[in-house]
Amino acid sequence: MSTQFSKEELERYSRHLIIPEFNINGQRRLKESKVLVVGSGGLGSPLLLYLTAAGVGKIGIVDFDVVDESNLQRQVLFSQEDIGIPKVEAAKKRLQGLNPYVIFETYNTQLTSTNALDIIKDYDVVADGTDNFPTRYLVNDACVLLDKVNVYASIYRFEGQVSVFNYLLEDGTRGPNYRDLFPEPPPPGLVPSCAEGGVIGVLPGIMGTLQANEVIKVITGVGDTLSGRLFVMDAASFETRVLKLGKDKSNPLNGENPTQKELIDYEQFCGIKTTERVRQAEVKEIDVFQLKSLSENKETYQLIDVREPYEYEIANLEGDLMPLNAIEEFVGKISRDRKVVIHCRSGVRSAKAILTLEEKYGFENLYNLKGGILDYADKVDKTLAKY
Repeated sequence: MSTQFSKEELERYSRHLIIPEFNINGQRRLKESKVLVVGSGGLGSPLLLYLTAAGVGKIGIVDFDVVDESNLQRQVLFSQEDIGIPKVEAAKKRLQGLNPYVIFETYNTQLTSTNALDIIKDYDVVADGTDNFPTRYLVNDACVLLDKVNVYASIYRFEGQVSVFNYLLEDGTRGPNYRDLFPEPPPPGLVPSCAEGGVIGVLPGIMGTLQANEVIKVITGVGDTLSGRLFVMDAASFETRVLKLGKDKSNPLNGENPTQKELIDYEQFCGIKTTERVRQAEVKEIDVFQLKSLSENKETYQLIDVREPYEYEIANLEGDLMPLNAIEEFVGKISRDRKVVIHCRSGVRSAKAILTLEEKYGFENLYNLKGGILDYADKVDKTLAKY
């Protein structure tokens, strides 16, 4: 029996129904479809809004984060009242208000190698709105292993990318996947996250909307998807390119001699667990209360801020500004005969600075401020601006 629409639904979707190529059949395919959106942030916000408005029958939302004020610059799904609320809860409430005919399933958890297959298996299409390499490889591999289409997008500063991976072709084979585009992840720390490198607020809106467009095309069969192609946009110059993608014969998932038949440890694969986190765990730390105590007890110490000058202007702890990318130029100004506390926004860049100074210059008196200035603003001085 064909999917039925109420009078109210027919009126709601009327602008779809009058498109000759789309019509009632395209709308029926949308209502019968199930889409999983991984991440409800910058990309996930417009993606979820437009898939909901379009009338996708069931939408799953995976996210383990809570709404933060710094999200509101680009994550248009949320409002000031949502700060501190789990994103999946805030997203579901907003989306239900947009379209009561859509069913929502929320997963307030991190997608991992342990749960990915169980979560993804019940959906027709997966849309990846994440911002880190381990999860991108995890989503890709799970989709290939389960024969699911993966609609991908990524953003960084002014540049965005969109593609459709593992698409079912007319000859019954599958199109290229993320492993064909990026066989190996970049070295840890080479590509900063949006939290560290920034992103212009409107860019995820553009790319997430294009991502939603690709999901709708995949489901309805209307138009040509970006399978085998990578759309690249530079929002600063407003230049766009469409690059052709081929299949890599050495792809470990579905190349000529597949070697991977299950999900793996993606943090280890991306070099995070074995290098970045292990090495950072070796760095000596103090927390924000210990730093406050040093100041109150008038102990002699040096405080160094390794953020960028513009970040220092937003909020600072009156430390000596020595940006990470130029830290070696300041070696002569770093004390060796007293405690030195180094901090950044969250503790990642300061840990990298300490590793460099210890390994290259033999410092033994450096301490990382755990949680960085964000933690200090949360727990010690709430008048400090968070960004």
